[in-house]
Amino acid sequence: MTDHLETLAGRRIAFHRRAGQGPGVVFLGGFRSDMTGTKAVWLDDWARDRNRAFLRFDYSGHGASGGAFQDGSIGDWFQDARSVIEALTDGPQVLVGSSMGGWIALLIARTMPQKVAGLVTIAAAPDFTEQGFWVGFDDAQRQALMATGSVALPSDYGDQPYLITRRLIDDGRDHLVMDRPLPLPFPVRMLQGTADPDVPIDWAMRLLDHATGDDMRLTLVKKADHRFSTPECLTLIGRAIDDVLA
Repeated sequence: MTDHLETLAGRRIAFHRRAGQGPGVVFLGGFRSDMTGTKAVWLDDWARDRNRAFLRFDYSGHGASGGAFQDGSIGDWFQDARSVIEALTDGPQVLVGSSMGGWIALLIARTMPQKVAGLVTIAAAPDFTEQGFWVGFDDAQRQALMATGSVALPSDYGDQPYLITRRLIDDGRDHLVMDRPLPLPFPVRMLQGTADPDVPIDWAMRLLDHATGDDMRLTLVKKADHRFSTPECLTLIGRAIDDVLA
């Protein structure tokens, strides 16, 4: 059953919450993904089998939540995540961040470390609006973005193109994590596929090098793609969470 939370910012956030023992697990999805995706549903079953508290939700403009996707930004989605974690979880949580969700999880870790028991990232994409979109734009795309406020990019994950707005780029620059110290004082497990067309291995290596913490590991999975949703990859996610909880 889908429930909804009205945030202080006036956004209506859809969520599924499973009761269980703590520390709970919170899944943070990716750009234009939702809580009915393979990893989110698999983790819900994983949590049920272990009587582990679990929370999955849709950012505003995603899935069953209110709002339009093209109106959103990293800051909005970070605030959505912060609101649901503050309102719907008890004590420190293990954050599982996929792609953009990895960036959101790092922002949570930076601003409210007391709520983080551990971190598992899956093809984490910190600062992707800058090091992915903006760096990848040609001159014509940059000019179009500045002149009209948006530019459309083809998507490998559906028929509809991505509409990238100037607000998304500008707001992303206000929420960068790779340009300042990034302490992660809890267990961190990073998972990255070698065949990921969206997040290069170099991003994972740079994050590992940039962040500071006493218990950080990066696992590279040969031939795994960005979805990281094969049975073998899903099993690795579960093992990484178990490792953090241990």
